[in-house]
Amino acid sequence: MAVVEVELDVPEGVQVRGYERVAGGHAFEVSWGLPEQVTCEKCGCSQRVRAKWADKVQVIRDLDIQGQPAFFVYQPPYQRCERCCHRQWLLAPFKRKHVTVTYRFEEQVLRLLIGSTEQEVARRLGISAEMVRLIVNQRMKDEQAIDPQRVITDVGLDEISLKKRHKLYVTILSDLTDPERPRILAVAKGRDQAAAKACLQRLSPQQRKQVRTHRTDMSAAYACEPLLPNSQRVIDRFHVAQKLGELTDRLRKKDPRLQSAALGGGAEAVPLADVAVPQTA
Repeated sequence: MAVVEVELDVPEGVQVRGYERVAGGHAFEVSWGLPEQVTCEKCGCSQRVRAKWADKVQVIRDLDIQGQPAFFVYQPPYQRCERCCHRQWLLAPFKRKHVTVTYRFEEQVLRLLIGSTEQEVARRLGISAEMVRLIVNQRMKDEQAIDPQRVITDVGLDEISLKKRHKLYVTILSDLTDPERPRILAVAKGRDQAAAKACLQRLSPQQRKQVRTHRTDMSAAYACEPLLPNSQRVIDRFHVAQKLGELTDRLRKKDPRLQSAALGGGAEAVPLADVAVPQTA
């Protein structure tokens, strides 16, 4: 029987307890360490965690593996308050409340939206466009503070359009310090200077001073020099190539000689030796 080994990157503190191959995907049974104390959501008292595990099973979408969807499967733990008997669920460290995807799946959705639309991303990941929109809205409402001790030297500011021909734009701030592992830092509604400012202000003053480059498109809305005093703006090469192509196309249309040269004349013969195609006997 053949054995296939898959290198699995799991969130910190999460252990894989089992694996099952499902139709067209992968399911990983996971567990994690629980906190020592918890505060009751109803009465506010703090007590030692004596968690129990529910009989139901929770299934959470995670990053794809080799182009196939992967899921975390676990029994959700809960704590019953010793004072008021209120039962509350202990949230898994890899997801937010009331969602069925991991934090890093949310980041993947946001990264794929750069240069794409919610319908295209939904089709690519096999989810609904409504889920894509929900993830974006949740990240815009997310006020979770960025770790002030995190060293950030390179950032990127990108705009995403949720729908074609609709003015539904969002600005994303990414940490590009490690180009192999970009991280979404903040999301704000709009694609103007106010949206860029709202994202950058999520960083501490010291973090903004540490930034050396900020990568953007050519829009004046992303001129962030006042907030990033030690950073050099770098125009994304995709936008440079796009503008160059537009300029070339405009010049071609204005010059009749270039149009006739492109349309007229037959194909020029090329020796077979010049294209490395062997001649048949």
